Parts: sequence; C-alpha cells; structure tokens
Amino acid sequence: MLKQVMAGAVMLALAQQAMGKDDADAAAPFVLGTVTVIGQREQAGQMEQQVGAQVSRAEMRRFNRDNVGDALNLLSGVSLSTNARNEKTVAIRGFDARQVPLYIDGIPVYVPYDGYVDFNRFTTGDLAAIQVAKGYSSVAYGANTLGGAINLVSRKPSAPLEGDTSIGFGSGSERQLSANVGTNQGLWYLQAGVSYIDSDGFPLSSDFRPTATEDGGMRNNAYRKDHKLSFKVGYTPDGAQAGDEYALSYYKQHGEKGQPPSTHPVGARYWQWPYWNKESVYFVSQTRLGAAERLKVRLYHDSYDNEITSYTNGSYTTVKTSGQGSVSGGRSIYNDRTNGGAVELESFRLAAHSLRFVASYKADEHQELDAKGVRTTWYKDALWTLGAEDSIALDAATELSLGVSRNALRPDTVYSAGNAYTLPANQSATDLQAGLFRKVGLDARVYATVARKSRLPTLKDRYSQRLGTYIENPALRAEEAMNYELGYQANVQGAKVEAALFYSDVKDKIQSVANVSGVRSQMRNAGRAHISGVELGLRGSAGAWLDWGGNYTYTDMQNVSDRATRLTDVPRHKLTAHAVLHAARQVDVVAIAEANSGRWVSNTLELGGFTTVNLKAVYRPLPALTLEAGVANLGDRNYALSDGFPGAGRTWLANAHYQF
Repeated sequence: MLKQVMAGAVMLALAQQAMGKDDADAAAPFVLGTVTVIGQREQAGQMEQQVGAQVSRAEMRRFNRDNVGDALNLLSGVSLSTNARNEKTVAIRGFDARQVPLYIDGIPVYVPYDGYVDFNRFTTGDLAAIQVAKGYSSVAYGANTLGGAINLVSRKPSAPLEGDTSIGFGSGSERQLSANVGTNQGLWYLQAGVSYIDSDGFPLSSDFRPTATEDGGMRNNAYRKDHKLSFKVGYTPDGAQAGDEYALSYYKQHGEKGQPPSTHPVGARYWQWPYWNKESVYFVSQTRLGAAERLKVRLYHDSYDNEITSYTNGSYTTVKTSGQGSVSGGRSIYNDRTNGGAVELESFRLAAHSLRFVASYKADEHQELDAKGVRTTWYKDALWTLGAEDSIALDAATELSLGVSRNALRPDTVYSAGNAYTLPANQSATDLQAGLFRKVGLDARVYATVARKSRLPTLKDRYSQRLGTYIENPALRAEEAMNYELGYQANVQGAKVEAALFYSDVKDKIQSVANVSGVRSQMRNAGRAHISGVELGLRGSAGAWLDWGGNYTYTDMQNVSDRATRLTDVPRHKLTAHAVLHAARQVDVVAIAEANSGRWVSNTLELGGFTTVNLKAVYRPLPALTLEAGVANLGDRNYALSDGFPGAGRTWLANAHYQF
C-alpha cells in the first residue's frame, strides 16, 4: 500500500488541474440551503469547506458536468458506477447512495422505497454548488447518513437582474438548453430556471466487440429526455443583513429513458421508462430570536412517480408478462410520496459555544399499481430524529465539535396483495460524533474526527421479494459504522494542499444471504466490513497563464465477515488531473484526465482499469458570451463501470453560454 500511495502522490504532484479562478460562471449560493457543522458563530453565511468537499458552479461549467453524478466524480473519495437498472450511482469512500443520501438545500430527496436516486436524472444548470460530507456530517441532515451526505445547493440572486442561458449539441443527436433568471429587490427575491436535455443515445468505442444484445455503433435503447423547472421566491423583511429570510421553492422534473440491455445475452433486460417524474414543494426559513438565537424551519413535500415497461426482446414491441426480467403485468408503476420537516434552534448565547438543537420528521409512502391502476402494494414509514451539536472554541486556534442524535423508525402501513404481512416493531439508532480542528499558522489546519453513524433499513430492504426470488425480512435492524479521519489542509506558496486518512468499521451491514430457503435469498444484518484509504489534493497556478491541480484516492475494502466474498464497484485507485491554459486573452484550453484501476464487480470478475482524457477550447468573443467545442474520451477507450454496460466512446460537444 505504501508504494501505491507514494506512486499516487508523485503522479499527483505532476498533475495539472484547473483551480477555479474568479469568472462569470460563479453563482451566489442559497445560504439557507447549506448545511455546516463547525464555526457557526463566525462562518454563518459562508460556503466553508469543512470535513468533506465542494463542487462549485464554475467547476461544473468548466468541465461540462451537466448531471450531479458526473459533477461529483470530480472529487476525491468519489467513485462512479451503474447499478442493475443501469442508473448512475456514486460511492463515497466505499459507501453507496443508500448510505450517503442526497439532499436539496438540506432537504432529503432520495426515493422512499429503496433509498437510491439516479444521479443522471438530476441536472446541474440551476445549482450554485454541491456539498459533500464524508463520514462526519452534521446532525441537521437527520437519519441514515452512515457514510456522509450529498447536498445540492440552489442559487440565489444577488443583483436587481441577473441570469444566464445555454444551448448545446453533442454526439447521439444530443440537444441541451437551459436558462436561469433572478432578481433581488432587497425586500424580496425571485429565482427561476428551466433545463432540457434530449438525446438519442451515445456511441460505443470502435474497440467494442458486438454481442447478441448489442451490435455496436450507437448504444441500443439508450435514449433519454429530461426536463426540469425550478422556481424560488424569497422574503427578507428587514433586508439580507438582518438575517430573517423566508423562501418557497418549487421543482418539477420529467424524465423518460430507455435502459440499454446488458451486452451479455443471459439475463438481459429489455426495459423502458416511459416516465420518471419528481415534483417538490419546499419551504425554508430563518428567524432571529433576539441577538443570540435563530430558528430555522424546513418543510417539504415530494412526489416520485415512475413506470418501467418490460419487453420480450430488443424490438421493444411486445410487453413481457412472465419469466426472468419481467415486471408485474409487464408494467411496474410506482407512486411514492414523502412529507416532512425539520426545526433547528441555534444559540450563540454561551461564550465560545455555537449550539444547535434539531428535531426532524419524515413520512415515506410507497405504492405499486398494476397495469389496470389497482394498488397491489402499500407501505408507509415514519422517521424521527432528535439531535444536538455544539461547536466549542477552546482557544483562538482550536475548535471542538460534538454531536448526538437519536433516530427512530416507526412502521405505519404494510400491505402487499397475496402476502399476510404484520406490522413490524419500531426500532431506533443513536449517532455520536466528535471532531477537533486546529489552525496551524495563518493558512493551515489539522483535524481529527470520529463518528458513529447508522442507516435504518429501507422499505425495499425489508419487504421486496425481487420478482419472487427473495424472502422478506421486516425485522432487519440498522447497520452501523464507526468512521475515523485525520486531515490536513493548507495554502502553501499559493497552492492549496489537502490530505486525509480515513477508516470505517461497518457492522450489521445489510446484505443478501443466498439460498436461505431453497433457491430464495434474504436481506440480513450479516455483514461486517473495514474500509480504509488516503485522499490527496493539490491545486494552484503558474502565473496568469495556467491553472492546475488534481486529486488521488486510494480505497481498500475488506469483507471481514466473509473474506471469500468481495466488496464490489469501487476501484482501489482513482486519479484525476486537469489544467486550464489561458492561451490568449479570449481563449482557454481545458484538459481533464481520469484514471481508474480495475474494480471487482462480482466475486469472480474484475473489470479492467482505464484512463480517459477530455479536451475542449473556450472562446469569449464578448465578456458575457462563451463559445466552446470539445471531445470527451479523446482516445476512444472501451471501458465499463459495470459488467455488461460499456461507457461512451469518443463523443463531441459544442456549447454557447450567455450571462447577464
């Protein structure tokens, strides 16, 4: 491991990556939507990087990260993959999307039934930044942050009139369009955005070998359409400086997509999603209670509606009604709902203390309908969290952060046609954490954190029979993790340096146990895992003509409970490096490279490592207008993040962006 880490450090020192200089692509964040842990007294209203990382809007624009999954992949500790439904997923230091949930402005938005989201469905055009907490995260996020949290921070206007619009084209007849407009009138503000992506698919590498289910060229059944509308209106009765703020947000997403079949004919699914829709209403507020306290409130309603249609073959003309890979009546229709809220009371009354008390409630409902619209499944759960955290200034250079929360799962309704389910018992889990942060000189700090975190089982974990191949297990308990981290952050001669060592001990891990009853399996608290690794980051500039940087991650995952069974989908090594060459006053050349080592995707199959390079040129004929053209996967590398689902080969893009 030492040699591998040293090799990664040498590569990192030579890597060149853009560091995000001030430019027109920056966007003011919706501060009420940020979630922080330490230094609330002094850092209120700042997008301070704490224990974790951040992707700015400028970085999303610079590297053409149009969906949240690709944007997160810029960070160390993050690995991109796909699941059995060919949905884009991420892992944070080996923890999957169920264990590192997704939030928008601090509000949980993961799908109630299985806890997953398709990160390809969440576009980035209306975001100011993405916050990622790794291992150690604020109790304000609520339950189930076993390995951290991902928070999408929306935009807030800062001028009387501001906005931007983009149009783009790419391989696979891809068309993109987005527009955002905002106004801040002091007493009130308004932010609105729309985005549209439509693609017929993507080309495979010329090195791809055709199979019975994929003939090469354009990837079969890989079309997609995603439309999104976002709207926020805010009221600041005493002006922004007073601190009182009330904001109402509305989001509407409509998606439809084809699911490319596995390139392995055995078990290939011929699925299409005629709709994947999400509609949301969020209310977020902050009220000053005198000079020393403030009250924050979050209220939300989310609806998730989607359908999968299963076909007999790749012609997608005959609906499949039975057999492997089919869904009920050939159609699987989900209607999920989430209602909830959270109240936070923050106090700075005690000298050297920043106290926070949190109470949150989340009610999840999952319904499945047959092709005739008759409800066949109905589950309801409620999640409660009570928590507190305190940031204590021990001296001018040292801060201690402490947190505790109690999370409770209260099953409410269990109904599945043809099954005699009984309502399972309530269960709970306690999270504890502590972090010590110390400044070293003017531009450096070291920190050490420990966090005991939990994840209560999802509805799917407990009840899904997976097309008759599993036995339900309503008695599943929470899985737990002890997360440890040592870190260093500094500015050294104009360069930003970051390093972290992390280790997680996961117990009662929820995993599949095969052949519990004949040929049927079951989800059980059967696993224990150790995850350890190193993250390194470096960024800086060479005068005014070059910005550079990169990051490296080493991750070692060990299945302690069953050493003969591998933990999958996370590469041991990941390195990114990119550079922005300011070739002329109005011209930039942007390059980014990513290298992944091989990854195990099953107990017997390891996919090969790969390196991809993206290159583009940027021209600014006017200060407000940007034109760009580029190529992704310049070397046309044939690679896959999941067995049977190859990635795109060489693709091209052309975009125009105007900001006012």
